[in-house]
Amino acid sequence: MAVDEATADGRGARAPSWEEGPADLRLVPLAVAAWVAAAIAVGVAGWWTVAGVLVCLVGGGLLLTPGAARWFGRTAWPGEGTLAADVPPRRGTPGWRLRATAFAGVLLCAAAGAASAGLHTADLRRGPVPALAREYARAQLDVTVTSDPRLTRPRVRGSETVPVSVVLDGEVTRAERPDGTVHRTRAPVLLIVPPGEGRAEWLRLLPSTRLRVGARLAPPSRPGEPFAAVLKVSGGSAPRIIGPPSALQRTAGELRAGLRRATDGLDPDARALLPGLVVGDTSRIGSELRDAFVATDLTHLLAVSGSNLSVVLLLLVGRPGRAHQVERGGLAPRLGMSLRGTAVAGGALTLAFVVVCRPEPSVLRAAACGLVVLLAIGTGRRRSLIPALAAAVLLLVLYDPWLARSYGFLLSVLATGALLTVAPRWSEALQRRGVPGRLAEALAASLAAQAVCAPVVVVFAGRVSLVAIPANLFAELAVAPATVFGFAALAVAAVWMPAAEGLAWVAGWPAGWIARVARTGAALPGAELSWPGGWWGGFAFALVTMVVVLAARRLPYRGPVAGLVVVLLLLAVVRPVPVTRWVTGWPPRGWVFAMCQVGQGDATVLAAGGDAAVVVDAGPDPVPVDRCLRELGVRRVPLLVLTHFHADHVAGLPGVLRGRSVGAIQTTCLEEPPAQAAFVRRTAAAARVPLIRADPGERRRIGGLEWTVLWPTAEGGAAGGGRAAAGSGGANDASVALFVRAAGGLTLLLLGDLEPPGQRGLLRAHPGLAPVDVLKVAHHGSAHQDPGLMRAVRPRLALVSTGRDNPYGHPSPRTVESLRAGGARVLRTDRDGSIAVVGAGPGLVAVPGGG
Repeated sequence: MAVDEATADGRGARAPSWEEGPADLRLVPLAVAAWVAAAIAVGVAGWWTVAGVLVCLVGGGLLLTPGAARWFGRTAWPGEGTLAADVPPRRGTPGWRLRATAFAGVLLCAAAGAASAGLHTADLRRGPVPALAREYARAQLDVTVTSDPRLTRPRVRGSETVPVSVVLDGEVTRAERPDGTVHRTRAPVLLIVPPGEGRAEWLRLLPSTRLRVGARLAPPSRPGEPFAAVLKVSGGSAPRIIGPPSALQRTAGELRAGLRRATDGLDPDARALLPGLVVGDTSRIGSELRDAFVATDLTHLLAVSGSNLSVVLLLLVGRPGRAHQVERGGLAPRLGMSLRGTAVAGGALTLAFVVVCRPEPSVLRAAACGLVVLLAIGTGRRRSLIPALAAAVLLLVLYDPWLARSYGFLLSVLATGALLTVAPRWSEALQRRGVPGRLAEALAASLAAQAVCAPVVVVFAGRVSLVAIPANLFAELAVAPATVFGFAALAVAAVWMPAAEGLAWVAGWPAGWIARVARTGAALPGAELSWPGGWWGGFAFALVTMVVVLAARRLPYRGPVAGLVVVLLLLAVVRPVPVTRWVTGWPPRGWVFAMCQVGQGDATVLAAGGDAAVVVDAGPDPVPVDRCLRELGVRRVPLLVLTHFHADHVAGLPGVLRGRSVGAIQTTCLEEPPAQAAFVRRTAAAARVPLIRADPGERRRIGGLEWTVLWPTAEGGAAGGGRAAAGSGGANDASVALFVRAAGGLTLLLLGDLEPPGQRGLLRAHPGLAPVDVLKVAHHGSAHQDPGLMRAVRPRLALVSTGRDNPYGHPSPRTVESLRAGGARVLRTDRDGSIAVVGAGPGLVAVPGGG
C-alpha cells in the first residue's frame, strides 16, 4: 500500500497531527447548543420547553432570511476560516450568509436538544404514576427492569447504620390503584428493595425482566432526577417475575456471570476489581476499595469506559498513525486483513462490547468516545477527530438528554477532548526536553486529562486529589494487560472454564497491581486536598490551573522550578510529621490527648509514648479517623475502647485497624444495637484482634498513662455480664466512661454518650469524683446533661465532638453556656477541627485546627 507523500516524511511516518492545520470547530457550537438546551429543558416545566423550542425555531428561520444581514458584523464565527479554506462558498455568496447559517444551526440544534429533553421528561409528569407518588399511595405495578441491580452505599445516620438496600431502575407499564382501577402507562421509576431473604434473587435480575411488585410510591427526593417516582417495594421477599429477560440481555448476563465464576479463586482485590475493569461489573467492590479509587481519581477504571474498548482495538490496529502505512501494526496485518476488513472487525468488536456491557446510555457513551479514540489510533489525524467527538456528543445528547446533566458524561467528553488536542502538544514539548517518547505520551495524557477534569471533580466532590497523576501513571502500566486477559477470560469462559480461570489468574496480577496503587495512594496523609465545592469552587480551580499552565510555559529556569514543585508536592502528600508540624503547627509537640474531627461522631486519642496511643471510639467513617491517626503518628494501638455500639462511634473501626497493630478492643456490656455489635465482632475477628469487656473499677496503665473504668456498673453484681445499671436509658447510658490520668498529672473524664440518668448514676457510684482538667462532653454536647455532674467535675477545658451542619442542633447553646459559666473553655470540632491538648496545670493548652 502506497504512502501519501504529502503527509509523510522521508521515513514514511506521518507528520504530527497538530501540523495538519487548525482544528475544525464547526460542529462544536452545535453540540454545545444541544447539550446546554437539553440540560436546561430536563429541569423546567413542559410549557417552558415548548416556548424555548419555538423561539429557537423562529430565530433559526429568521437568520436564514436575507434581512438578517444587518444583525451581523464582520467578525468570523469560530471555524469560519476553516470553512472558507476547505469548502469555498459559491461565487457571489456574501460572508454574512455563512455566519447567519452558523448561528441558525446553533439555534436549530438547541431546539432539537430541548425538544428531545421535553419528550423524554413528559413521561415524568403524565399518567397515574406521578399522581400516585404525590399521594404517597400504595399500588400494584408491572415494572420492566432497565438497569443492573446495585447495592446502596453503607452510611451512618445518627446512631444507626442505614440498611443496605437493592436499587434498580425500571419502567412502569401497568398500574393498579388500591380501588382496582387499572392504567396502562410508561413511566421511569427507581425501585428500592429493603434487606430481606430475597436479596440474592433481586441482585440476579437482568435488564428487560418484567416484574409485578407491590410498593409505596413517593416523589423523587431531588428535582431534576430522571424518575417519575420512587418505589419502595414491600417486604424483602424474592421478586415476582412475570416475563423473562430478552435473549440479548440473557447472553450478556451469562457472559458476565462466566467472568465472575472465572475470577472466584483470585485474591479479594483482584476478584472484586477485574469484572469492573473489564465490563463495569462493580457488584463485588466494597466501600473501602471504592474509597481508595475515589481518593486517587481512578474511578474511571471501575466504570464502563471508552479506554476499555480502545485497549482491545489497539491490538487490532497497532500503534497510532500507522493504519495507512505498509508497516502498520497490530494483529490485523498479521492475519492478512485489509483496511476494510480491519474496520469491519473493529465495528464487530465494538458491537460485542456494547452487547456484553449492556446497551445502556453509559455504555453507548463509552462506545462513542472509544470509537473516537480508535479513529485517532488508526489515522493519527486529530484534526478530523474534534468534529467526530462533537458529532458523538450531539447524537448522544439527543438520544438521552439526561446525559446533559451527568458529571460522568462531562468528564468523559473533557478527557477525550484533552487526549485529542492538548496531550499531543504537551507530549511533544516533553520530548523536546529529553523525556522518552512513551513516558512523555503517558505523562502528557495524565496531565491533560487531570487539568481539564479536576475543576469538574471539584464542583461535585469539593476536593482535589494530589496523587491522581502518579496513581494514573502507575495504574496505566497494568490496565492494558488486565483488560486484554480479562476480555479473553470473558470470551473463553462460555466454552472452557479451566482455560478461563487460567486467563483470569494472569489478569489478576495486573488487576491486583491497580488495586495496590489505589490503596497505597489513598493511604498517604495528603492524598486529597479540600477545596470549596460548587460551580464557584470549580471556576476558581480552573483559574488556578490556567495560571499554573501558563507559568509552566513562560517561567524562566523551568527545570529547577519544576524540581522544587515536585519536592513540595511530595512533602504535601507524604506529610512527614516534623515537616507538617513546622508548617502547620499540627500536631503540637508533646500532645497528650487529641479529639479527631470525624464528623457527627466520636474518636479520641490518648498518647501512650512513642508511636503508641490508646484510642477511644472510632467515629462514623473509616477515612477521617485513619487520617487523624496518621497525622498524629500513631502506628500502635495497645487498646481500642468502643464506649458503646452506636454507629457514630464504631462504624470507623476499619480505619483504626488499617495498617496498625491493635492489641485488643474493649467494649461495653450492652450489645445494642445488635447489628452494630455484630459488625464489631466480625471486623475484630477478620483482623484477629481479641474482644474484651470493660469491667467497672478496672484499672490499666501503659507507660505514663493510667485510667479507671467508672461506668457502666452491672446489675446483680455480675460485672460486665448484664445490662447497664438502674436508671440506664439504653445504649447511650451503657457507654464506657473513663477517668484518665496522663503524664504530668493531667486529668480527663471521657463520658461517651451518657444521658442524664447515666450521668447521675455515675455521680452516685463515685461521690468523691474530683474536678478534672479536660472533659469530653457527653453525647456531642446535646442539651441532655446533668448539672450536678458538671458542677462536680468543673472542667478547665470542655471538648465537644460534633459534625458541621448536623440536623440535631449539637452542641446545644444551653450546654455550651453552662460549661462556660462554670469556667470552662469550650472547643468543638465542627468549628475548630481536630483538637490537641498539651501540658498540664498552669501550662495546659488546647491547640485547635488540625484536619
